[in-house]
Amino acid sequence: MKNWSLPKQKNKPLYQEIMLMIEEHIRTGRLIPGERLPAERKLAETLKVNRSTVIRAMEELTAQGVLTRKKGSGTFVNSDKWGLQMRPMINWGTALTTNHLKRKTPYQLAAERMKSQFTDSALDLSNGTLPADLLPELRAPDLSWKELVQQEKAQVTVTHGIQTLRESVQRHLKRTYQITVPIEEILITSGTQNALFLITQGLLKPGDTIGIEAPSYFYSLRLFQAAGLRIVPIAMDSEGMTIKGLQEASLNYPLKMVFLNPVFQNPTGLVMSAKRKTEILDYCLLKRIPIVEDDAYGGLVFDETVDHRPLKQLDTAQQVIYLGTMSKLAGQHLRVGWMVGPQAILEELAEIRLQIDSEVSFLPQFMADAFLRGELEDHLLFLRTELARRARALENWLRGQFGQSITFEPAKGGFHLYCRFPDKTEAEVKEILLALLDQKMIVAEGEKFGDQTNGFRLSFIHFNDI
Repeated sequence: MKNWSLPKQKNKPLYQEIMLMIEEHIRTGRLIPGERLPAERKLAETLKVNRSTVIRAMEELTAQGVLTRKKGSGTFVNSDKWGLQMRPMINWGTALTTNHLKRKTPYQLAAERMKSQFTDSALDLSNGTLPADLLPELRAPDLSWKELVQQEKAQVTVTHGIQTLRESVQRHLKRTYQITVPIEEILITSGTQNALFLITQGLLKPGDTIGIEAPSYFYSLRLFQAAGLRIVPIAMDSEGMTIKGLQEASLNYPLKMVFLNPVFQNPTGLVMSAKRKTEILDYCLLKRIPIVEDDAYGGLVFDETVDHRPLKQLDTAQQVIYLGTMSKLAGQHLRVGWMVGPQAILEELAEIRLQIDSEVSFLPQFMADAFLRGELEDHLLFLRTELARRARALENWLRGQFGQSITFEPAKGGFHLYCRFPDKTEAEVKEILLALLDQKMIVAEGEKFGDQTNGFRLSFIHFNDI
């Protein structure tokens, strides 16, 4: 017998209390996937509320994908977390429009002028790509074009990418994160942007609402706006995306998907705690919300105390699509990445890609395979050592310049340092950034990432000597 009693949450409408009660029954196993709920009238009588209140709660949970309603049969717990949800019932607006993305702040315009005038001497710490002195050797194979074509024919080529590269990715995930992934669950992409594009085209539809961390580099991606998606920012604390923020977002919006960058998050550099990772996974499983995890920097850890395990390592319910990339390890010129997720989903996305732009080119896959097999481990050791040195150098320089008036978390990996002046006004912070520009130092304003608290990002990968 289920305990149909309301949790009596303070400051919450009755229909949301009913939603929380049903979610708690699902979380604790008292309601299982596919199980039928009591009729609306009976549940209203049991809870001593109006039937209309129960109906609203059921409709909200149905829109969010937690429940499914079958005409003439009743309401059931949804057993399919990857299925398309209903179109949002309310047309929520978003600040993420084409005009907003195109608009440049006075600082950005000044920075562009600086870069054009002082191409060689400007220190561009807004640039998040590997500089030339941190690139691997990555020697081209000593093969003629004819031999390369023969190599391509010898490969087992499928829509998921060449076999040997997928095997190399499989070994890389096992060696770096102790993740054992069947090769059928690996799809090679031409980078993270290509993976995100496939997801927006194949698993989402115009009008769907997605949740992202706030601030986040996802905020600046035009492909979300181009796909007609609505973006809900979800607050972070020192442990990553907050459960409270996620709960509030899912109560107020029919979240179709959550996009996370939990390890050395861009732009903040934060690392989600192990406890928070588990909480996020549990809550999204309860709400049937799939997660897309961008793990661009997880392998670039230079503090041994950091738990840099991705969410995917803790995923036992196939609820996470994991994205990896070569660009943060070997540079932008090698545009190869990988997507790890449920086999059926990857097959669908691979088919969509085949219809749009055919497969990923063989040569970059061949080069990426050679790099993962032969150069990766030595290059990772070099990168981690050098990144740590540059991070400490930048932190020491900032302390020397601004003392205790500037705040930031010392970097433990990745590329970025996120800074604030908590005791200064917006106008004062802008003056500081312009003063840095006078010193030919360019930063990335927090506004680019959806931050309204005067934060700014510095990519210490370019801070070699000053």
